[in-house]
Amino acid sequence: MSGRLPIVAVVGRPNVGKSSLVNRIVGGRQAVVEERPGVTRDRRNFEADWNGRSFALVDTGGWERDPAEAVSESIKAQAEIALSGADLVLLVIDARVGITEDDEGVVNLLRRADVPVILAANKIDDRSHEQALADLWAVGLGEPMGVSALHGRGMGELLDRLVKLLPPDESVPAKDDLPRLALIGRPNVGKSTLLNRLVGEERVIVSPTPGTTRDPIDVEAEIDGTRFVIVDTAGIRRRPQITESADFYAVDRARRSLAEADAAVVLIDGIEGVTQQDQRIIDEAVEAGVSITILLNKWDRAQSLEEREDATRSVEDRLGFVPWAPIMRGSALTGARLQRLGAFIEQGLEARQRRIATGELNRMISRWAAAHPPPVRKGRRPRIQYAVQAGVAPPTFVLFVAGGELGSDYLRFIENRLREEVDFEGTPLRILTRSGKR
Repeated sequence: MSGRLPIVAVVGRPNVGKSSLVNRIVGGRQAVVEERPGVTRDRRNFEADWNGRSFALVDTGGWERDPAEAVSESIKAQAEIALSGADLVLLVIDARVGITEDDEGVVNLLRRADVPVILAANKIDDRSHEQALADLWAVGLGEPMGVSALHGRGMGELLDRLVKLLPPDESVPAKDDLPRLALIGRPNVGKSTLLNRLVGEERVIVSPTPGTTRDPIDVEAEIDGTRFVIVDTAGIRRRPQITESADFYAVDRARRSLAEADAAVVLIDGIEGVTQQDQRIIDEAVEAGVSITILLNKWDRAQSLEEREDATRSVEDRLGFVPWAPIMRGSALTGARLQRLGAFIEQGLEARQRRIATGELNRMISRWAAAHPPPVRKGRRPRIQYAVQAGVAPPTFVLFVAGGELGSDYLRFIENRLREEVDFEGTPLRILTRSGKR
């Protein structure tokens, strides 16, 4: 039985070494930026392990702070968001400076937290700074852990304590027998409402803290006669003082949910239309290889024809990179026009497992290449020698190519032809290339 990874959130004010500490733990992995304009993949969620125990490490240091906002408010917002979704919080301070006025708010918040907190005193680069470490006992967050992210000093002891405080493996179970469905989207697009409608009862628990929502971890639901497990969809609603950071966690949560899912329903506000953040979240689903159904929610609130036309244009303009994903217009609140949701999810799951026989695949590709040969690149025309389907979930194809490389446009041409001849609606495809013999 597999389960979601425990979540460790790293918080702290600027320039205390949060990112350096994260890089030290995960081995220096860096952010990856997508080539498509407007879609940046913030690789600030990393998988790490220590002594055989894996966990997800979230570097909140990537959030941009409003210059007009006090540092104390920024770090407090980080901690509030972290506490809404983390299993453990790692508070990083500069040991040479100690607790500043900017830290006080977050320290008070963490003292009352119902999740474990570790105080990591960074920049203990030699024994001369150990007195500063002793003074930090007075903070009231337990034993301060002295470390040097720069030199690696104290990291073993810190990680030993971290994994000891993580919840036991069995506390985050996964159910392997049923298809797993993730409900993903920006804050306030209706994920919780749709979850409650699918489950048939109020299952989302709203915490006393304004603006945060805690969702159940794994919930079974039946959609059009098929049972699913809806994976952890805990999210954070937008608040005036948390803008980019809330969006960061929306994508971050989507990424973790998708890692466990077979299918995803992406909810988009049907009145606002498609935003760049929606594009990023859909892109995460494509990268995860899950089947995708897009729901333009709150469609019942579109009062005028003009509002509906604006939303439709937004979809056409901004979702052209996933033309294969079915799009529904409906209302999670009233249930209107959701009758085909289960059918679309089933269709995508079936397409995600679809195979093409090797002989048939090669005959199709030979026919397409004869009619539309790959363009000449660097004075040479590439030639597809052979093709195989290497796997499913999602369908993955490998093309063995001689005489150069196939450009992205031609790979897109191959994908489009595959979709024209085989029903892959609702699922992403992977098309890889390998060098063949000359």
